[in-house]
Amino acid sequence: MSRRKGFMSDRLKEEIAKELGFYDVVQSEGWGGIKSRDAGNMVKKAIEMAQQELSRKQ
Repeated sequence: MSRRKGFMSDRLKEEIAKELGFYDVVQSEGWGGIKSRDAGNMVKKAIEMAQQELSRKQ
């Protein structure tokens, strides 16, 4: 089974990880090293950013 392509670009993921304060873990251990809570917070932040962008475009 092939892995599906992610929805977020690597640049966006890195930006969010820096903002949330766990980018150092990503650098040392890779994305698999982050806590599930951090991954969830990252998704929440991405959703917030997308909603804000949609609001600006309307």
